[in-house]
Amino acid sequence: MGYSVLVVDDETNIRKTLEGVLSDDGYHVMQAGDGAQGLEILSRSFVDAVLLDVWMPGMDGLETLKRIREAYPIIPVIMISGHGTIDTAVKAVKMGAFDFIEKPISLTKLLITLARAIEQGELRLENVELKERVEKKYRLVGNSESMGRVRAEIAAAGPTNASVLVAGENGSGKEIVAREIHRHSRRANRPFVAVNCAAIPDELIESELFGHEKGAFTGATGRRKGRFEMAEGGTLFLDEVGDMSPRTQAKILRVLEEKQFERIGGGEKIHADVRIIAATNRNLPREVEAGRFRDDLYFRLNVFPILVPALRDRKEDIPPIADHFAGEICAEHGKERKTFTREAMERLLAHAWPGNVRELRNVVERLVILSTGPSIGEETVARVLAVEPPREETPPAGGFEREHFRDAVLAFEKEFLTRKLRENDFNISRTAEKLGLDRTSIHRKMKQLAIAPEGGRR
Repeated sequence: MGYSVLVVDDETNIRKTLEGVLSDDGYHVMQAGDGAQGLEILSRSFVDAVLLDVWMPGMDGLETLKRIREAYPIIPVIMISGHGTIDTAVKAVKMGAFDFIEKPISLTKLLITLARAIEQGELRLENVELKERVEKKYRLVGNSESMGRVRAEIAAAGPTNASVLVAGENGSGKEIVAREIHRHSRRANRPFVAVNCAAIPDELIESELFGHEKGAFTGATGRRKGRFEMAEGGTLFLDEVGDMSPRTQAKILRVLEEKQFERIGGGEKIHADVRIIAATNRNLPREVEAGRFRDDLYFRLNVFPILVPALRDRKEDIPPIADHFAGEICAEHGKERKTFTREAMERLLAHAWPGNVRELRNVVERLVILSTGPSIGEETVARVLAVEPPREETPPAGGFEREHFRDAVLAFEKEFLTRKLRENDFNISRTAEKLGLDRTSIHRKMKQLAIAPEGGRR
């Protein structure tokens, strides 16, 4: 088998008996005569499972169990005792023991329990490694001033239960921001469930969100949990929330107000302890004005707004992001770690990146695949960028929809000034300095364009 087991027991005969039985079954066995010695062995040796006696002189088994769980939470511990009581067994399990076996030990039961404990330990380890890979993949990269602001907002919003509305262009990293908020929250050990509201047909979105009962509609062959139910106790990320139909918006609002919902075709009220993080690339205040998005839902979602800057507005972040993607993609494809030459990085910096961080990752993946040496050169970058499909850049909100020139100019000015004020946390002096204007001009423009000091609308 190759698995290693630590036996901690003050009785020498018990340790020797267990070593003989387990060795015959293919285990590598280590021995400790007391809790302190057991902890010392764990500090320098890899162990797959621990067999731990309850009654020992000095540090008893329960205290040793507590310290093992604190320092090595993945390692399963099986308690053994010749003087076991139900209360002791219950206490040990509550403290994190995998199981409790009484002496005289049934060797058959011991081997079965040990195999199950090691299997659970391996699953725990896989889950930890998977979580680490996910966190590494979905992490913010870049040290620009605007990303520093985003990180500060994540740190402020994370520990709360407030709803967060993440705004930004397609591909700018809104889901990464949402995952970071979840990671900084008290719900970090509970599920993070994402749903793209724009990718699901309108006739299926309610079933996707709330689930359904068997026979609720044609094709509903069994009960199905919805995303709200899957996210119980954790975070539900509603991506592209601006694409939801009015009917779905109403249902979402009702869940947020009542903290419960029903599956389609069912009458049972299901509790919803879920934190909502929504994201959109649309101008939701404008959608509200146009009657396409409910104002009451908007205010429910927009408790804590975060604006993710476009990549073209933080080009100093392109080198670290590109290097991060290169390392990640090289590992995925089993390739040697590649770096960018100075000329290649200059090519990347000169690109407009209308597809933002998502486009940059796709480009870096092609560069990694096409490059044969340890570095990615300028020629390869130029070749890849030359075949990039043309993209339409999103015009300033409201500008191109106006019929008269003056109205278009005012719409652009309002969008531009609002964005710059948000980037500077509505600090008038700092905004004026960066735009080359004086404070009086900024105040006058805000009044003319009906921009409220808090960033809301008058």
